[in-house]
Amino acid sequence: MSENKTKQRRPIRRQREEKEFEDVVVSINRVSKTVKGGRRMRFSALVVVGDKKGRVGFGLGKAAEVPDAIKKATEAATKNVFKVNLVEENRTVPHAAVGEHGASQVFLSPAAPGTGVIAGGAVRSILELAGVSDVLSKIIGSRTPVNVVYATLDALKGMRTVNEVAKIRDKKVAEIR
Repeated sequence: MSENKTKQRRPIRRQREEKEFEDVVVSINRVSKTVKGGRRMRFSALVVVGDKKGRVGFGLGKAAEVPDAIKKATEAATKNVFKVNLVEENRTVPHAAVGEHGASQVFLSPAAPGTGVIAGGAVRSILELAGVSDVLSKIIGSRTPVNVVYATLDALKGMRTVNEVAKIRDKKVAEIR
C-alpha cells in the first residue's frame, strides 16, 4: 500500500530551445524623471542581436527594472533584424562606407584576411554579431552608444555588392570584370 504512494517522481526537464540569435547588451542607461514626490528612476537598455551569418538587428527597451529593460530591448531587436551584404565568404564588407546619425559618424572599410575586427565599443559588437571577421573602423564625432549603433547600421545598410550595382545599372557582371 505504501509502495503506490511513494512513487518516484522524475524531474521535469524542459528542452532548451536553440536561440536563433546571439545578443549583446551594448549599454544600460539610468534615467530619472523629477516628479512631485522626488525622482523616479527608470532604465534604458540597448541590445544588439545577430546570427554571425550576416543578419543583425538592434533594440531599445525601457523599464523600471534592468532585466525588464533588457528583455524588452532583446524582443525589439529580434523584430528589427536585417541582412548585411558581406563579401569573400562573409569575411568583410564590400567597400568603404560612412554612416551618420546625430553627431556620430562611423567609417567602415574592408580589410585584408587576418586583420580581425578593428573597432571599438558598440561598433565591434555589431560587426562581430553580423559575422564580419576582417574590417577597419573609426568613430568620428560623438561616441554616444545609441548614436554609434544607429550610424553603424546606417553604414551597413548602405553596402552594395558588385552584383547588386550591376543589376541596378542593367549590366552583366562579366562585363564589369
